[in-house]
Amino acid sequence: MTAERTVRVALGARSYDVVAGPGLIDRAGAHLAAALEGRRAAVVSDTNVAPLYLDRLRASLEAAGFAVTAHIVPAGEESKSWDGLGRLIEELLAARVERGSAVVALGGGVVGDLAGVAAALVLRGVDFVQLPTTLLAQVDSSVGGKTGVNSIHGKNLIGAFLQPRLVLADSAALDTLPRRELLAGYAECVKYALIDDPGFFSWLEENAREALSGAGAARARAVAVCCAAKARVVAGDERETGRRALLNLGHTFGHALEGAAGYGGALVHGEAVAMGIAMAFDLSVRLGFCAEAERARVLAHFAAAGLPTAPPRRLAADWRARDLLARMAADKKARDGRPTLVLARGIGRAFLHRGAADADILATLEAALPS
Repeated sequence: MTAERTVRVALGARSYDVVAGPGLIDRAGAHLAAALEGRRAAVVSDTNVAPLYLDRLRASLEAAGFAVTAHIVPAGEESKSWDGLGRLIEELLAARVERGSAVVALGGGVVGDLAGVAAALVLRGVDFVQLPTTLLAQVDSSVGGKTGVNSIHGKNLIGAFLQPRLVLADSAALDTLPRRELLAGYAECVKYALIDDPGFFSWLEENAREALSGAGAARARAVAVCCAAKARVVAGDERETGRRALLNLGHTFGHALEGAAGYGGALVHGEAVAMGIAMAFDLSVRLGFCAEAERARVLAHFAAAGLPTAPPRRLAADWRARDLLARMAADKKARDGRPTLVLARGIGRAFLHRGAADADILATLEAALPS
């Protein structure tokens, strides 16, 4: 057996392990049996992931004594809707989910978010387990207990805090990801470095190619560093009342871009985050918080990795800066109708800022949009 890496998320009675390593889907039954009291598992997956991994997961769970039902949703952000949530909950109830059951999310961030909200609501709450199969989900969305579905008013505005009982991040699952999805997850890796770890950013500059290719140990190290960073932040601020909000670097801008793009395949979350980080550094320079050289270094790294730093003309030719600003004001972190932004004093020096004037935010948005 290849060595597994375990990170503990310390939250008192709600503490849990994040286990990373290859082959965890095939060993999931033993891990879940050790973490859970019940022996009923409702596996939620999507039409992309289920054909690859569902049979293997089912076999592992059944070998460990679990009764398994499977619930497959359409792949894509469109499933993260109020209607999609309702359909999933009704399906779980039809399958006779009990309070001793566990909802098991097998997939990327969409599946994890959707299944998490369902687990929080069905029967007033059942156990929840994450088996993330994308880099983005492994380093970010599967850890920390934030779940959500999208509203017509914005991204992730409907949801709950529900800490999982266990997270199993099978690194071998990343070998089947399209490069676009790998890059989307890599944007979140860079985010952690930009918040408070300039040494990690320097390491990423040197090792991005290896981390993205999966060769050697670079990808495993990147995942471990990000999971440990997320665990530390969540342990200190579970409900996002303070420091945890820094994890939203790039997200207030990025969520507005996703909303404008219609939450479809035209723009995936990690791409929007990369663009949003670029905008956050642009605004930081405009407000005098950050040196231009720091912003240029961030943009150069994204470009070298193959991530976009501004919306392309094919997508954003008709977008208006004021419409994007209105979407930002509706973000769940807004206060008194004003967006809460994560800005930077440099690489590894992120901070919360609520005083940016509309004119400055609009100037950043207009500079990013195609002319």
